[in-house]
Amino acid sequence: MTAPTLIACHDCDLLQRETALPAGGAACCGRCGAVLYRRMPESLDRTLAFTLAAGVLFLLANAFPLVGLEVQGQRNATDLLGAVCALWDQDMRMVAGLVFLTTVLSPAIEISGMIYLLLPLRLGRLPPGAGRMLRFLQAVKPWGMVEVFMLGVLVSLVKLAHLASIVPGIALWSFGGLILLLAASAASFNPHEVWARVRL
Repeated sequence: MTAPTLIACHDCDLLQRETALPAGGAACCGRCGAVLYRRMPESLDRTLAFTLAAGVLFLLANAFPLVGLEVQGQRNATDLLGAVCALWDQDMRMVAGLVFLTTVLSPAIEISGMIYLLLPLRLGRLPPGAGRMLRFLQAVKPWGMVEVFMLGVLVSLVKLAHLASIVPGIALWSFGGLILLLAASAASFNPHEVWARVRL
């Protein structure tokens, strides 16, 4: 006879026995009422689809120009890594490092880590170190700030609109789609389902 699985409430730390749920059901804490976990059928498949699409848009966002400025017939365009290098060259190294960390490195780690977890699960295998990878992704996730970067770019474009003609690049549209796909991936991801497979 196996011992019952215990789960701690993330709000009040009460230990409770894990119970089986019907499809679409949610388990709530007996003390504070916080949602402990949900049973969402095919949530990992949806998350994998959103993550793969986000990976494609992330590659496009880093491969093509972000925005172009046209002044007196001369046009300049740069991509994200070019903007990071420009900040570095202008002795704004802390800002360059933060932009690289929050808009390139952290989303790349998040997307590749999710694919590493979910693709083998979709194929019926458990990836090595799945528990450690899940914990690592939860630690990295707050550092991904693509939406903050996008907001800063849009504010800058509005301020520059009266000085130059602004030509949005493919990367700008890709970043917009990337924000939506990362949000959809986070909303559909059910870590409880991954932990359940790790424990098997």
